[in-house]
Amino acid sequence: MTEIAPEIITALMIGGILTGILLGYPLAIAVGGTGVIAGLILFGYNITLELSYARFFSLLNNYVLLAVPLFIFMGTMLEHSRIADGMFSALHIWLGKFRGGLAVATVIIGALVAACVGVIAASVTLLTLIALPSMINRGYDKSLATGAVCGGGSLGILIPPSVMLVIYGPMASISVGKLFFAAFPAGFALAALYCIYIVVRCLLQPEIAPPVAPEEIRIPFMQKTRMLITAIVPTVVLILAVMGSIFLGIASPTEAAGVGCLAAILLAVGYRKFNVELLKKTAMTTVRITGMGLLIGAMASIFVGTFMRAGCDEVIHEFIMGMPGGRWGSFATIMFITFILGFFIDWIGILFIMVPIITPIGAALGFDPLWFGMMICINLQMSFMTPPFAYALFFLKGAVDPSLGVTTADIIRGIIPYVCIILLFLILCIAFPDIILWLPGKML
Repeated sequence: MTEIAPEIITALMIGGILTGILLGYPLAIAVGGTGVIAGLILFGYNITLELSYARFFSLLNNYVLLAVPLFIFMGTMLEHSRIADGMFSALHIWLGKFRGGLAVATVIIGALVAACVGVIAASVTLLTLIALPSMINRGYDKSLATGAVCGGGSLGILIPPSVMLVIYGPMASISVGKLFFAAFPAGFALAALYCIYIVVRCLLQPEIAPPVAPEEIRIPFMQKTRMLITAIVPTVVLILAVMGSIFLGIASPTEAAGVGCLAAILLAVGYRKFNVELLKKTAMTTVRITGMGLLIGAMASIFVGTFMRAGCDEVIHEFIMGMPGGRWGSFATIMFITFILGFFIDWIGILFIMVPIITPIGAALGFDPLWFGMMICINLQMSFMTPPFAYALFFLKGAVDPSLGVTTADIIRGIIPYVCIILLFLILCIAFPDIILWLPGKML
């Protein structure tokens, strides 16, 4: 067993992760490799093996995390059933006559799809394929159009059933159901701020978002109302099936995820999209995404186990608690570190590494655990839109039709305002914590 000062170990382990990532290694290898190598040096073979096995088994044996593959299955099934097509067609008719109406419709659909899908890949890809061509072909500014797709699509990781919240809850010993109902008003309030930004910008720059030609949307009122109801009702039913059962105390999040899977299959049948090929594709996607997430989680848990056993968590604790400005200075430091990590590390890696370390710090600072956790999750929204590790950017760029001429520069210009809006929203949640805490307080 090697004796090294915890401050040196902390610097070396953090440096090991960053070095592995910069060298191009997958996050799981960089994090897990750093943890294992540090453990072997500090504690020897037997203790490192025992520590790794215990943390790995504890992760895989967590009943709540069973909801992760179930929600991924539900989201993937809905993605292929094209549930968003009808919603965009209906909102296109209702909002197309207004400048920026299609961009607003994109954000609204992003929020509604988020309440059904729970994973950003499905949300951004859907909006890229459905909404982006419609906006650009009608003369929308490319940065405005791509920003609406990335902003609206990224809501899929915040608005329940969010995989992020399912993972965060057990790690911080917070009810996933309460996290869900804290995220609902927060997510839709953030979507409302996105829509306000689009409307204001289009009023100031009307040339960037021309209205749709009147003859294109000249449909009788009753017919377009029926189109809207037909498109929205299945989504509302699915949301009520999943979230209503949790809110009323009928089912746990894991059980509600099973209900959501059944509802998603029934919707696919109703839309006449269900077949054996769809079921096979959905199952394979679920296995791949879940396996990737659990591998990162297992490797990160080994890293955190070594990190904490070596006393490095105390180094971080003392560093943050010693920041000027009292508890708000410490809180700002945590939020800044989380924001910076979002530039370089996958959100799931940030959760598995950061949450076990910062949760006790949040409690020591006297913050409500639910509010503190939601602030971290809202902060991580920005990680999907901050290059170089910007999921939303890459999903959009990978799915967009090359003939539309969308460049990476267009996307970056489009997402910067949404990052600023999230920062503004975090300040609003500090000033008005009931944005997060009101609805969970009404749960049965």
